[in-house]
Amino acid sequence: MTDRTGPLSGLRVVELAGLGPAPFAAMFLADQGAEVVRVERAGAGFTMPVDPHRDTLQRGKRMISADLKHPGGAEVVLGLAERADVLLEGYRPGVAERLGVGPQDCWAHNPALIYGRMTGWGQDGPLAQRAGHDPNYLALTGALHAIGRAGGPPQLPLSLVGDFGGGAMYLVSGVLAALWESTHSGQGQVVDAAIVDGVSHLMTSPYSLLAGGAWRDERGTNLIDSGAPFVDVYATSDGRYMAVAALEAPFYARLLAGLGLDGDPELPEQWDRARWPVLRARLAGSFAARTREEWAEIFSGADACAYPVLSLNEAPQHEHLRARETFVDRDGHPEPAPAPRFSRTRTGLPHSPPAPGDDDPGRILGDWGVAQAQELLTSGAVAHVAEGSR
Repeated sequence: MTDRTGPLSGLRVVELAGLGPAPFAAMFLADQGAEVVRVERAGAGFTMPVDPHRDTLQRGKRMISADLKHPGGAEVVLGLAERADVLLEGYRPGVAERLGVGPQDCWAHNPALIYGRMTGWGQDGPLAQRAGHDPNYLALTGALHAIGRAGGPPQLPLSLVGDFGGGAMYLVSGVLAALWESTHSGQGQVVDAAIVDGVSHLMTSPYSLLAGGAWRDERGTNLIDSGAPFVDVYATSDGRYMAVAALEAPFYARLLAGLGLDGDPELPEQWDRARWPVLRARLAGSFAARTREEWAEIFSGADACAYPVLSLNEAPQHEHLRARETFVDRDGHPEPAPAPRFSRTRTGLPHSPPAPGDDDPGRILGDWGVAQAQELLTSGAVAHVAEGSR
């Protein structure tokens, strides 16, 4: 396919199918114009309970199924890898090698290939072969300990922190860095992206503040973790919420003005930690007196860093996100648009996620110039993806 637009137009990526961060990384590359072929494993295990045409993580990709237990299954992957710039996989360490599609196998066909590996624990270390999921990785990095209210248990965030932030986006940045290096060396290399490494890196600011004595190792007691009453979420009279982050003095003054609390002699000083419970109670009482929409209107023209907490259904309809087209409509459903944006090499909305069996495997292999494509098809190494195999 040659009709892709965006800064990565012309880049070819092979994705060995999996769940979560590796597919998101491949989607990100496809969003920026890369041609991505997702190789499904015939008879794969756990699948996400979603209509394949709604699985946005697969948008912009083409899909082919390979039986990697078939004698010719590895040849399908190696044939694509020979003509690719990047390969992404999210298997446990050693699995790709056992299947005959590890880095050395691929480099024998394409020495310049960037081989991106996505795991939770990394390619080595005592836990490398252990199972894990997003909360487990957050638990061992200190991130989960830091999320939650004072006196309460750690709170699970969305998998944005681990799988997608500390995982997928570090895989993407590592791959792009390796691609840049390969323009000078002409050589490929492995990108070992581990969620525990990425999340720990994301925690650089809290760890630096901790080292400097400006962060308490107790959740819910710091400036940006709900410890400060002027950086928190408050319930409104209709059971909804307003998010406040009025750290700086001018923003804090406008917050108090909007709440009708400016000039109140009984109100504690902003930085009087000992009286933060009193200040929090006053702010909570004020917000509880009006609806979320009333407060949104009051603060709409003031730089008070006070904004309504919108639901997933509400967010795509917000005037700012509509003006920027942060969400796009696909078949009557909102879908996050590709990000970030580029002034020259603009990206369009990638084509819809393919359902199993939508793509012609012979055409994919032919478009990529894979040798002996017909033999691979007739041998049973390649087949249309069976419904439900994802």
